[in-house]
Amino acid sequence: MSIDAVLAQDQEIPRAQPLIPWQATDGSESGAARRVEERDLTFDGFRYTCRVVHHGDPLTEPMLVLGGSSQDRNSWTRHEKWLSPLGQVITVDLPGYGTADFLPATYGVDFLAAAVRHLLTELAVERVNLVAACYGGAVGVRFAQHYPGMLARLLLVGMTTRIPADYAVAMERWSVMIDRGETETIARELADRFMSPPGTGHVRKHAAVSRLVYQQIAGQNPEQLRKSAEHNTRLMRHEWYRPEPVPAVPSLVVTGEHDTLCTPAMGREVAARLPEARFLTIDETDHLAPVERIADFADLVARFCTDRPLEGLSYCSAPETLGTAVASPTP
Repeated sequence: MSIDAVLAQDQEIPRAQPLIPWQATDGSESGAARRVEERDLTFDGFRYTCRVVHHGDPLTEPMLVLGGSSQDRNSWTRHEKWLSPLGQVITVDLPGYGTADFLPATYGVDFLAAAVRHLLTELAVERVNLVAACYGGAVGVRFAQHYPGMLARLLLVGMTTRIPADYAVAMERWSVMIDRGETETIARELADRFMSPPGTGHVRKHAAVSRLVYQQIAGQNPEQLRKSAEHNTRLMRHEWYRPEPVPAVPSLVVTGEHDTLCTPAMGREVAARLPEARFLTIDETDHLAPVERIADFADLVARFCTDRPLEGLSYCSAPETLGTAVASPTP
């Protein structure tokens, strides 16, 4: 079942404010039509695919979205109608993910960050607004550390400086279960991990998104399962986060209000490692906030990428300013 079909169940229409003057509240455009392009590229012998939504009169640098391990380049199509009027929107299946070539676990985060650089070079994009979620956040931070001149702004969603110990133990078990073909059990466990447990707090579309996660994982074909197992091995073999310098670009770290996988406390730790970053939580969401409040998340991305105020928004907490360059208060 597609994400559109799942999210159409048991949900209200998202409320959002206009992102730019000529855009309606439903995200439709009265300006030039979007042009969508898909390209197959090859990096170090591995084929991968990007999706590019073009806009003729950009208001900001191109927006590159790096999704989590269970997402692909098409997972963000529902956000495009809100973001594409601002400029080019790029999503990608990096090697090892989506429809790209299988990537052995000997290739880690450094390789994937270099693949991102290759992508932007091939697209003749000099600098990007980087939106990176969960595992995409690990790749995004490494990209920022290694290729700082290519970064205009950095927005991290559901990111942490460390893989929770219990999640690492679970990955070991999941690898064995994949070999046994126990996909339904893995799907249920992953859905429970990504979603906050009952009693944590109200999460919009909790039931619908939980079904989506379960169905996507349970419905994986043998090649997708092979990539999932290799992804777990990659996580265990390579550094998730490395304390290298990050460029002093405008940065925002976001978590769901009720995220129990990458908690708000973990998000604050990430923000504190950046030179200067704002941190906020999105109300009534958990680890999958970009899916649970699509229009509001797109509004937040648009505001950040166009340097508009983030204070006083009805769907999120007041932003906090953190980071290594933030002066400590005088005793």
